[in-house]
Amino acid sequence: MRLLFVTDARSPISKNWMRFFIERGDEVFIATTFDCDSDLATMRMEFTPVAFSGAKKRSAAPSSASSRTLSLRTKIRQWLGPVTVPAAARKLRAFIQEVQPDIVHAMRIPYEGMLAASALDGLASRPSFLVSIWGNDFTLHAPSTPLMRYYTRKVMRVVDGLHADVERDVRLAHEWGLSEEKPTLVAPGNGGIRGEVFYPPAELVKNPIIINPRGVRPYVRNDNFFKAIPLVLAKRPDAKFICTGMQNEPQAMSWVKEFGIENAVELLPAFPHEKMGEVFRGAQIVVSPSIHDGTPNSLLEAMACGCFPVAGDLESIREWITHGQNGLLFDANDAQAIADAILLGLEREDLRAEAAGLNAKIISARAEFGANMKRVEEFYNSVVGK
Repeated sequence: MRLLFVTDARSPISKNWMRFFIERGDEVFIATTFDCDSDLATMRMEFTPVAFSGAKKRSAAPSSASSRTLSLRTKIRQWLGPVTVPAAARKLRAFIQEVQPDIVHAMRIPYEGMLAASALDGLASRPSFLVSIWGNDFTLHAPSTPLMRYYTRKVMRVVDGLHADVERDVRLAHEWGLSEEKPTLVAPGNGGIRGEVFYPPAELVKNPIIINPRGVRPYVRNDNFFKAIPLVLAKRPDAKFICTGMQNEPQAMSWVKEFGIENAVELLPAFPHEKMGEVFRGAQIVVSPSIHDGTPNSLLEAMACGCFPVAGDLESIREWITHGQNGLLFDANDAQAIADAILLGLEREDLRAEAAGLNAKIISARAEFGANMKRVEEFYNSVVGK
């Protein structure tokens, strides 16, 4: 096939997905909304800025700014970002007409799906249009402003097929206007877990190491996570916390100092995706203190590596974790609840061991990369009518 992906080409999630089709032999083109270099062997990559994504070239992964900056940037983009869509769509429309792809796949609704839906407007003969839903597209972004609501509904009206990483988002897509007749696929956002990278250690980890791999995102309650750390240390002074994607992050550094937890916390850089398996295998517990989410890929990766998951109690997370069986759920707005979940996970070696076995089966059955991408191939073919 000739495939045109509209995406943030810096994203490891998008790259993992697109690499599969490149290796399969498809002709892959990218309209990237952030200017960046790429190691993917694509036919061509075109920079197509939207919602103020063109300020400067960025090699860093998404979410590398400070927490305060990200929160402010999110609000500004929600109000003003949709205004930039029509002009950006003209550039993308020209690219589509030149490439003549079989499928245009936008890898989230804001703002790539909005951009693609507008670019396809008015084309006499247009390719099939797919969109992927990421964890907070409906719960955080869609209802935030009138224009975000308008464009979200527009995407749902014109799309030919939808990929989501949880069943919840298929239900929400129908509420936002997706026809019941349109094909849908539920599969992890990055295609699934690569077993050669993410696998359990030879034996359970003995040291009480807790990892927060979520980095800095406006919908992750890292403030409460750091508040929970001294509550954990009061009962488990031997506990150690590692936080990837937070090195030199001013807010994280200030929390560490404020709570006097310098000796127990290590703020680490964002590691290359292929290195994270080793990082996860060194931890007992993975924490995801999110208040908006679909399926966090880092959570599944950690589960595949034997980490015991404790996560914010969300409908989407309950599709993967049953509280008290293969993990623990907490109120991410409550630091004490986060601390209690971590402490229980540390204390119950039997629960961690049982969960490791259950999670290995869950990952194998529902999240294995090769099996999921076969389903994606079938989904693509069904959308284009092959």
